[in-house]
Amino acid sequence: MHTFRTARIFLFIGFVLALIAGTIISAQRSSSTMASAATAFVNSLTPEQRQKAVFPFKSDERLHWNFIPTEMFPRNGLLLRDMTEQQRKLAQDLLKSALSQRGYLTATAIMDLETTLGDLERRSRESGRGGEAFERQPLKYFFSVFGTPSTKETWGWRVEGHHVSLHFSVVNGTLVASSPTFFGSNPAEVREGPKAGLRILGDQEDEARTLLTSLNDSQRAKAVIQNVALNDIVTTNKLDISALSPVGLIASDMTPQQREQLMKVINVYIGKMADDIAADRLAKLQKAGAEKIAFAWAGEATRGKKHYYRIQGPTFLIEHDNSQNDGNHVHSVWRDFNGDFGRDLLREHIAEAH
Repeated sequence: MHTFRTARIFLFIGFVLALIAGTIISAQRSSSTMASAATAFVNSLTPEQRQKAVFPFKSDERLHWNFIPTEMFPRNGLLLRDMTEQQRKLAQDLLKSALSQRGYLTATAIMDLETTLGDLERRSRESGRGGEAFERQPLKYFFSVFGTPSTKETWGWRVEGHHVSLHFSVVNGTLVASSPTFFGSNPAEVREGPKAGLRILGDQEDEARTLLTSLNDSQRAKAVIQNVALNDIVTTNKLDISALSPVGLIASDMTPQQREQLMKVINVYIGKMADDIAADRLAKLQKAGAEKIAFAWAGEATRGKKHYYRIQGPTFLIEHDNSQNDGNHVHSVWRDFNGDFGRDLLREHIAEAH
């Protein structure tokens, strides 16, 4: 019996070591793919286009980010619409190198939704109800590269525009940081026209609502921090963030089934990243203590009504807000308390170098 138990222990250790090794190899493969895709993209650009698209890694531009229309927040970078068809394909390859298939389809669907939003706003103005006069254009998204793409050095890249803001930093050629990660959707649900019923970020809302409705009265008293939805994500486009309060319901106060549902919500966000980036996010939150993760909700529980929720662990924060446009306009973000823009990886790299 003792021999059997010892064998099982060694088998488990071997499995863990294989898993760690596999994750390291996968991370190296992903960062290498990213570097190859970024190199091909940069090499395809004319000198004039490079002036717009490429910045030094230590440039303040790397921290310049938002998710509102460009008319309200001027951006730098190279626009998709200013690229040739081949260059756009290379830009899409770069996007695919960092996202899962689901994440890539989410990002491109949000970009494509700009056409629908433009039509809705135009009809609203024509009917005298008012509405924004922003240019809504699926190709109005900026790609930027920071430093020189490499499998050995430190560099980064970004894609930005209305409701999409993705940031990736590659440190020492292999370590990848992937936050802030912002996705938004306006409308949250398309209610008319050929795309009626489309809910690009519906899974984020549905899985969180399932968790909320599973709570008993005492749990809900902790989880629901207020009965009115917040007006937007609290962290907006802040560069430095810290834990938000009130916290909500801690995972250790949930049933096993509720903790499993909490992880389902988290995995909706994690699952939009490439496999190794997703694995790294999961490993970090588990190492910090999954039982310490908290869930907080504000607003109504009924679908279609204004609501907000946050999921907060020792190392990360998720915010989801659907309060604008009478509960039909989503803003959502993943932030790392120490890791945004690769800060923790850069600190570790500098410490090791010295």
